[in-house]
This record gives sequence, structure tokens and C-alpha cells, in this order.
Amino acid sequence: MDKLSIRKALIESRLNMPDRQARADLLQRVMRIWLVGSPHEVIGAYWPIKGEFDPLPALYRWQEDAILNQDSASHHDFSKLEPAQFATESIASRSPRKIGLPVVNKQHKTLTFHAWYPGCPMEEDAYGISKPKDTEEIVPTLLFVPCVGYGPGGYRLGYGGGFYDRTLATVQPRPLTVGLGFSHGWLPDMVPEPHDVALDAILNDKGVVWPV
Repeated sequence: MDKLSIRKALIESRLNMPDRQARADLLQRVMRIWLVGSPHEVIGAYWPIKGEFDPLPALYRWQEDAILNQDSASHHDFSKLEPAQFATESIASRSPRKIGLPVVNKQHKTLTFHAWYPGCPMEEDAYGISKPKDTEEIVPTLLFVPCVGYGPGGYRLGYGGGFYDRTLATVQPRPLTVGLGFSHGWLPDMVPEPHDVALDAILNDKGVVWPV
């Protein structure tokens, strides 16, 4: 399997996908439904690049839902809330649910996760990818992982850097891992290499791909 050529072709196809926004809307819905009833309160995700699906809107709604549920349970009168209390930073600080984005450890080439909310200060890492600036480090129990491609058994094709595999090999307890990708990325003939770590689940714009 020529991973380099397949990776390049899938990224190009994803960037030129005419219905990418429609597929993204469907995957947002799949994500939100999948998260209903989830016991996880600290979730790691990623900043989308190269036409990747953006998981952050669905996760922000998931974070916001916890506050709305709390306020409903306490019969809160929303008309008395100040506008600032609807601010994204306020929601992030009030919600028991936390969202983290990866920060690369250049020495060990592993990832840690730092708190993110819409509008939080961001900066570019050594690879030109946006990361939270000076926010607290958090430890996710659930990790949403971007997939360039994916195949049987829950294995993913990434960008070849190995950051997620190295991170998952060292983090204890290991978080639940869920791959996210568009349906064009399915690779039925994909054969994992010895160092590849299988994902616990994979979601695409058609629903749950793994486990079947």
C-alpha cells in the first residue's frame, strides 16, 4: 500500500469536494447524536487543516448544553442573565465540560491538550497549525482524531507524523479514541503496520463506520 500517494490523493480529493459543506453538516449531526448520553466531560479534538472536517462547532454546542441543562434543572430565569454571561469564555468557564486542542511536544513528538473555547487566544505551532495560547493543560478521556483515510479494524491513515500513535502509546489511562472523516476516505484494502494503534470508533458523514 503506497500510503504517500494515497494520502496525497485523498487530501486533494477532500479539498476539491464540491459538497464538502453538506457532508460536514451531516457529520456535525452524527457527532452530536453520538455524544448524547456520553459520560465524558473532557474531550480532546483538533484544529482543522487541509479541508478536514471541523469538529469544534459540535463540541462547543456539547459544552454549552451542559450549562443549559444545569440552568433548566435549577429553573434559571434566562431573562435576568447579563449579555456577558452568554460570552464564549464565560460558557467555557461555567461548563463542567472541557474541550482541548493539541500542542506538540517537539522533543518527544507527542501531544498534550490545552483548553480551547471560541475566540480564545491562539498562536501557530512549529508546523503552522493554530493552538491555544497560555490556556490550562487538560487530560481528555475522549479524543476525536482526524482521519485522512481509514480502513477495516478501526485503523486510520494520518499525515505520517505518528503524533497520535506515540501519544496514545504513553498516555495512561488511554483515552477513548474516535476518528472523524468524510466517507470518501474509506480504504477497504488498508493493512495496518505494527506501530499503528486502532481507534475505538470511527464516524463519517453517513454515520458510525466502526465498530460495525
